[in-house]
Amino acid sequence: MAELPRAEWTQREDLARLVEVFGRENLRWVGGAVRDTLLGNAVKDIDAATPLKPDEVVARLKEARIRSVPTGIDHGTVTALLTGGPVEITTLRKDVSTDGRRATVAFSDDWREDAGRRDFTINALYADPVTLELFDWFDGLDDLEKRRVRFVGDARRRIAEDHLRILRYYRFQARFGAMLDGEAERACAELAPMLKGLSRERVGWELQHLLSVVDPTRTVQRMYQQGVLGVILPETGDREI
Repeated sequence: MAELPRAEWTQREDLARLVEVFGRENLRWVGGAVRDTLLGNAVKDIDAATPLKPDEVVARLKEARIRSVPTGIDHGTVTALLTGGPVEITTLRKDVSTDGRRATVAFSDDWREDAGRRDFTINALYADPVTLELFDWFDGLDDLEKRRVRFVGDARRRIAEDHLRILRYYRFQARFGAMLDGEAERACAELAPMLKGLSRERVGWELQHLLSVVDPTRTVQRMYQQGVLGVILPETGDREI
């Protein structure tokens, strides 16, 4: 049984208190905190998943006198303001419909179903908040070990759900990747024109974060060669990078 290594954040008293409020069976750590702990990187943000509906999350926090902010309550996210820092708590979800820019979701009580709607396997790892047992339905641990960024399930379907995932792929590849995933590369290149339908703000945010990686050169070159960069920066179309 794989377990999350004990890190400073996993031993925080305020997080232990949060687990008491929700009950161990109703809370798991997920996403970046789990991924970065496994990689030995510093953890900045902590996210949790729960089968409890948002109104129940708010009610439990209020009863425990923990301040909260409904940061994305329509999509199931409530932020608990703890002494050690905020924690985003999101109800398990499944997609009902999506147009590639925004999704309509329904709440769920199925952990695997929630994992199946996430972008990359390395972001679909969950950890029990007490035992730190890891839950990995899509071989994210193997991908982490190989430093491979791979979409959960069918790459084209994941991109069709949210076109911004094309740029997220390159950002994560630049940050974590060593081994290229052929299916992901082909899907991003093929579906790159979908990026034209996104707001410049969303595209710009992803691009800035990509360029803030220590050395994004190879990734940016690949984006150019695959025709992705020319979609979001047409002025690079006649330039050699």
